[in-house]
Amino acid sequence: MSRPRIGWAVALVAILAAWQAWVRLRSVPDYLLPAPTDIAAALRDDRGRLASDGAQTAWEMLAGFAAAVAFGLVSAAALHFSATLRRAVYPLLVASQSVPVVAVAPVLVIYLGFGLAPKIAIVALVCFFPVTVNALDGLRSVDPEYLRVMRTLRASRLATFRRVELPWALPAVFSGARVAASYAAVAALFAEYAGGSAGLGETMQTATAQLDAPLVGAAVVVLAALALALFAAVSALERLAIPWARRAA
Repeated sequence: MSRPRIGWAVALVAILAAWQAWVRLRSVPDYLLPAPTDIAAALRDDRGRLASDGAQTAWEMLAGFAAAVAFGLVSAAALHFSATLRRAVYPLLVASQSVPVVAVAPVLVIYLGFGLAPKIAIVALVCFFPVTVNALDGLRSVDPEYLRVMRTLRASRLATFRRVELPWALPAVFSGARVAASYAAVAALFAEYAGGSAGLGETMQTATAQLDAPLVGAAVVVLAALALALFAAVSALERLAIPWARRAA
C-alpha cells in the first residue's frame, strides 16, 4: 500500500492517541470530553439502538439525496434549454442559498407534519443546489466544435443533448453529487433536530439531555460513517458510469 493511501490512517491514529492521552492525563470528565475508548464502549454497548437509529437516518439521507439529484438534473436541463428561464431563475436560485435552512425547516415541519416527508424535503433542499449548479455548468461547458458537428449532421436539439451535452456534463454532475453526498448526513441530522422522533438526531438529543457524551460521540461516529459510505458509493458509481473521465483525468 502506497504512503498516500495510509497517510490518513496514520494521522487518524495520531489524533486519537493524543486525544486519549489528553483526557486521561488531565482527568477530564467524560460528560465534558469522552475519550475515544469511552466512545468505542458506547458503540459496543448501544449498538442495537445506534444501528436502528442509523438505519432511519440513512434512509432519510438516501431519499433526500435521490430527490435532490433527480430534481437537480431536471432543473439544470430546463435552465440549459431556455436562456430566458435561466436569466429569470438562476439569480433567484443563487440568492436562495442565503436563506438559512434553520428558517425554512420549521415551516416544512408545520406544513408536512412530523413524519418522514419534512426530513426528506430538508435533505433535498440542502443537496439540490450543488447538483443543479454543477450540472448546469457542465452542460454549458461543451466544446463548441462538437456542437458545430452536430449542427452539420442536422441533429435535433434533443439528440445533441443526449449524445453530446449530457455525456460531456456527467463529470460535473458527479462532482456536484459528491458535494451533495457530503452534505446529506448533516442535513438529515438537522432535519431530525427540527422535528423528528427517530434517528441519530433523536439519540443525540436524548444523550445530551442525560449528559451522556460518549453516546453523543458514538452517534457522531455512525453519522460520519454514513456520510463516508454515501460519498464512496457516489464515487464508485462515477467510476462505473464514466470510466473514460477518470482515465482522461
